[in-house]
This record gives sequence, C-alpha cells and structure tokens, in this order.
Amino acid sequence: MAAASVSPSPYSTTTIPTQNPPFSRKTTGFLHLRQCSIYYNGFKARSRSLHVVSATTEKANALPLNETVSPATASKVKRHTISVFVGDESGIINRIAGVFARRGYNIESLAVGLNKDKAIFTIVVSGTEMILRQVVEQLNKLVNVIKVEDISKEPHVERELMLIKLHADADTRAEVMWLVDIFRAKIVDTSEQFLTIEVTGDPGKMAAVQRNLSKFGIKELARTGKGDVYPVEPYDDFPINQVLDAHWGVLFDEDSSGLQSHTLSMVVNDTPGVLNVVTGVISRRGYNIQSLAVGPAERDELSRITTVVPGTNETIGKLVQQLQKLVDLYEVQDMTHLPFAERELMLVKVAVNTAARRDVLDIASIFRAKAVDVSDHTITLELTGDLNKMVALQRLLEPYGICEVTRTGRVALVRESGVDSTSLRGYSLPF
Repeated sequence: MAAASVSPSPYSTTTIPTQNPPFSRKTTGFLHLRQCSIYYNGFKARSRSLHVVSATTEKANALPLNETVSPATASKVKRHTISVFVGDESGIINRIAGVFARRGYNIESLAVGLNKDKAIFTIVVSGTEMILRQVVEQLNKLVNVIKVEDISKEPHVERELMLIKLHADADTRAEVMWLVDIFRAKIVDTSEQFLTIEVTGDPGKMAAVQRNLSKFGIKELARTGKGDVYPVEPYDDFPINQVLDAHWGVLFDEDSSGLQSHTLSMVVNDTPGVLNVVTGVISRRGYNIQSLAVGPAERDELSRITTVVPGTNETIGKLVQQLQKLVDLYEVQDMTHLPFAERELMLVKVAVNTAARRDVLDIASIFRAKAVDVSDHTITLELTGDLNKMVALQRLLEPYGICEVTRTGRVALVRESGVDSTSLRGYSLPF
C-alpha cells in the first residue's frame, strides 16, 4: 500500500492511502456515481454510453471509462398513452403535471374530462418503457388517484378534436370547402376573410388536415389531446362500470355572486414543465379548473392551453395578470365576454344488445353522433359540441347502461364573424 499525495484543490488537501495508480477524491467519487448509475435497480446501463472525466485529475491519471451499448439492447423511446382516473379536487391537475415535469417529460397532448367529484386524464408522452413504468408507479402514489394505466399496447378507439382558423378569401374558398368535404370536417364560423373549421379523427388525420390547409395561411389553431376508449370483448356476464356522470358542476351565468365560468386561451412555448408552471399559478390561488385541453398550436414550437376556470371578472382579471408574468407564455386571453366558437369531444360506450341497438343509433343520429366501434354487447359513439349537448346525450343513454365515458376539455377560438351564438339559443338546458 503506497501513499499518494493529492495536489491542492478545492475538494481535498489530504494524503489518502490508495492502490496504484493513484486517484484523487473527486475521481473516486465519480467512479462511485458511475457504478451506481450502471447497477441502480439491477439495471445495467443500456440506454446510453457513459463518459466520466475528472476536472481535478491530470490527464495521465484519468481512466478510460467509455462504454458502448449495442443497439440491440438499447431501450427505445416510444410514444405512450396513459389513462389516469382520479377523484377530482383542487390542484390535482398540477400534481399530475408535476410528476412529468420533475422527470423532464414534455406532455405532447392532454385531455381532461371533469365532473364534480371525478376526473379522467388521457396523457401522451414519449419515453422508454422502463421510465414510463416508474412514472406510473409515482402517479399511483398520489392521493385520490384511483387507477393509472399505460394503454399504449391495448386496442382502443382514439379521437382528437381540432379547431382551425385560416385565411379564405373569394379566390381560395372553393378549394378550402372541397378539402373540408374530403376530411369530413365542419364549418363552425365564417367571415369575409376567415373560416373556422372543426375536425375530429386520429392523430394521423389531424396532421394531414393541418398540412393540406397550411398553404392558405393558418391564423389560429386549438387542438385537444386524445380521448381513448377500450373496445369490449364479448362475454356472457357483462358488467356496468362506474363512469363519469353528467353532473359536471356547471355554473350559471345568472349567479347572483357574479361567479361564472371563464374560458382562457394561452399560447406557450412547447417545453417540458410549462404545463406544471401554468397550472401551478392557477392552483396556488385556490382556483379549481373545470376544463383543460392542451395541444399543438399553429407553430411547431408552440402549444395552446385552453382552460375553464370559475371566478368573478375581477378575480379572473388578477389571474390573467399573474399568468402574463410567466416567461414561457406568449399570450393569454379571456374569451368569456367575446363571441367565440367552443367545442368538446366525447366518446361514450353503451351496453346494448341487438334489439336495443337501433334505438341507440336513432338517438345518436338526432345529436349527429357517429358510431366508431361496435361489438356484440356494446356500441361506441363519438360526439362533438358544447357542454349542454354532451349532458343531454349522456342522460338519454343512461337507461341503456353506459360502460365508459371519456371527453376532452373545451377548445375555443374567437369568432371572426362577431356572431354570439349563445344569444341565439331560445332556452337553456334544465339541469
């Protein structure tokens, strides 16, 4: 055993007994961290090569610690769809977003279906299977989380909703209308220079629509995350699961206290943790988010967050001022007192036999809902519209037995036509 003298450094000035060749304290510390990284949880580093360099060791004493990992054993980064069923409470969205933000995950899309005491999240993120399993374990540890599941490998129906506002003058409007017909989209607002289009479908269809319409000039784009529903395998004893009911805690505009639902639209940088920061500002002030939709905006590096928050005009005005101080936020707009087009997407799976299927399809046709999946015992419907339309359809289908419900949050864009459609409704839906 020889004694090695360590050169003066901010880390050590002592003499350490060691084996040849000598290493400084900092070098040995790095070696220890490297070994922990390699053998942590019995996982031998497969994800990337490790290169360790000591800042206080001379070049002659540095160890060659490069390790190469064969492509066959490397973990692949894949897109995962995670379903989270929770008991709704103030701040639950912020806590769930924080689990992803602390691990550096950027949520690609998020759909949140809320009622007064339950909520279902559909989250899309990219990562390795091992890390995603750890995230699922962390989510399961949160208070009021009922069930967390990675449904990426399960067969399921998936749909997204997109509102897209684009330039369409007299010369190009005919071609735009032709594309709208091809993609089975709908016109929800029109003015002399702009068209606002609603389209639903899987992520591939959303990308195709955006790519074909981009040449006309996209002014604004609001897109929800995915909503997912499992298909049901046929079996004899078919259970009816507990689902989100139709009582979604809607606030009436004629509330004497001045409290009403405010629709906020925010454009933010598409960076990891930005959703956690935004929801943190809202939850720290005691607001309970009624609806939340997160998806890509009109530019690749931006995302649009559309949320519904209850409050008075004064309190929401102060909240907007706090949001404007965020570094990653480009703009925030309270659209409550402006004419705007709003849409939500709902997938509902109904338990029906052959005899009752015709009745369910007749009800669906009245609401312009579409059947997207059918089995011997169930039928899955897709519906877009405002909240009142969602509630009305769900209540009519309840006697047949609803197995599952998932819905996105609200997306909204200001109407260029200036027409306020709420004033055109004769009577509000009785709750």
